[in-house]
Amino acid sequence: MKLCFAFLLLFISYIINAQQKVIPLYKGAAPGSENWNWEEKEFFVKVPLNANVAYNITKPTLTVFTPDSANGTAIIICPGGGFRVLNIEHEGSLVAKELNKKGIIVFLLRYRLIHSLTDNPWAEMMEVWKDTARRAKENVEIIKPAMNDMKAAIAYVREHAAEYKIDTKKIGIIGFSAGANLSVLMANGYTPETRPDFAASIYGSRVPNKPIPADAPPLFIAIATDDQLASPSISVQLYTDWLEAKKSAELHIYAKGGHGLRGSAASVKWITRFTEWLDTQGFLKPKQ
Repeated sequence: MKLCFAFLLLFISYIINAQQKVIPLYKGAAPGSENWNWEEKEFFVKVPLNANVAYNITKPTLTVFTPDSANGTAIIICPGGGFRVLNIEHEGSLVAKELNKKGIIVFLLRYRLIHSLTDNPWAEMMEVWKDTARRAKENVEIIKPAMNDMKAAIAYVREHAAEYKIDTKKIGIIGFSAGANLSVLMANGYTPETRPDFAASIYGSRVPNKPIPADAPPLFIAIATDDQLASPSISVQLYTDWLEAKKSAELHIYAKGGHGLRGSAASVKWITRFTEWLDTQGFLKPKQ
């Protein structure tokens, strides 16, 4: 009986630890989308992801992934998905758990998205992708609220740094695809409260449209030559912009990997290169 009770306590402990804390970014409705009343849902995409995506997000949140032994560094993850879905597994929870192994506390950002009109957001996104004009118009409209969510996320983490034992000078962002575009915009336009201490663009397709700030954060960039959705030349230009501004940057371009960097044995190790870069920048040293 005692043995069974001990196993029960262990199981309960496991369930509690497996549950991540979810933090609403705003009190009440998110500013600018007060009338958005559609329901947030998740959808399983078999091909090509074999994973869940989230869609119809109207109430932005941060999901906290806590390491066993924290070093004081925090990273906000911005998944991609064409501003219509969020790849919350491959570009979210799986990345968070790998970063936790390095002592980093991770906040997974679910930012506002374009409204999906069907219950198959992936197929809908693929259809919209064919209409360049519509896609560009809708992306422009969603970027402002999505950027506001990212700013609110950084401000929240910095404001609550003591609560999570975070060094206020070690708060960074990493984005994938559409999320990478948000990361680049954030690394190029911020206030003292929302400035990231480092940033990463993983298979992004955005370069700044204004001069690089004098105190721009160090930047990590990774992409594949055979990326079907984001041109490697844009990542090269982003890297060049940072260098010309005399800011720290590191660029990795893999021969193969596709959009997602899962297409070769080398490209899947991008996260190893990223954490090595974090180490060289001093972000993996334990908090004193």
